[in-house]
Amino acid sequence: MSAIYEKLISCCNTIREKTDFQPEVAIVLGSGLGDFARHIQVECEISYDEIPGFPVSTVPGHAGKFVFGYLSDKKVVCMKGRVHYYEGYPVSDVVLPIRLMGLLGARILFLTNASGGVNKDFQAGDLMMLTDHIALFAPNPLIGPNVEELGVRFPDMTQVYDLDLQVLIRASALKQQIILKEGVYAQLTGPSFESPAEIRMLGSLGVDAVGMSTVVEAIAARHMGMRVCGVSCVCNLAAGLSVNPLSHEEVQQAADQASETFAKLLLGAIPRFPV
Repeated sequence: MSAIYEKLISCCNTIREKTDFQPEVAIVLGSGLGDFARHIQVECEISYDEIPGFPVSTVPGHAGKFVFGYLSDKKVVCMKGRVHYYEGYPVSDVVLPIRLMGLLGARILFLTNASGGVNKDFQAGDLMMLTDHIALFAPNPLIGPNVEELGVRFPDMTQVYDLDLQVLIRASALKQQIILKEGVYAQLTGPSFESPAEIRMLGSLGVDAVGMSTVVEAIAARHMGMRVCGVSCVCNLAAGLSVNPLSHEEVQQAADQASETFAKLLLGAIPRFPV
């Protein structure tokens, strides 16, 4: 048994000592979006620091706990706050929560994040559904010996973001009269915001939004055979596209302002997910 898998099993056993709840859908709430968890009919909450060896979030706006419960008739586990590569954790720890939720039973992963808009047609407060990603700038979580218990050595990434789930998210946006942008997301390592030259490069590569999370999580989930979808809250225009200096406080404020719309979108989509 690899050290990565052994640690994963240890975390899973700790959670199973606290709850036998088996989620169907896993949700990761990004910066400023943690308030969505209040819509869950809670069965159990477990703080990350209750799980020995589990990486703990150190970023403002990330509460740092699992919430188990129901959205309508769907059994969900929600991460109120994620961990990031820039916090100093190895990438295997960054994706450990995703793998853990998969082991607990979740077959669908809904990723959310706060991002900077690279597409010049975007503005702060827009929601963008992820249709693809570029994974050149953060370490691939599958580097190293393959964890055979989780998936194959060379997983296909042709369609990371599930087309059928995208249809349901679009339908939710239409029903709720939410303007939903779509596009390609890129993860850079952070924690510094990107430079204007980096943003120009990303734009030339076809990137629509950029952030410091999500892509490595999507790769790990697909490696396990989970179905993945994602929505990004565009919280500011990226460097060089606005005269305003970038700050984490601005990101949190914009996410807070978009949280109600974001919640409507998820509440309209997730109960319809096939599990």
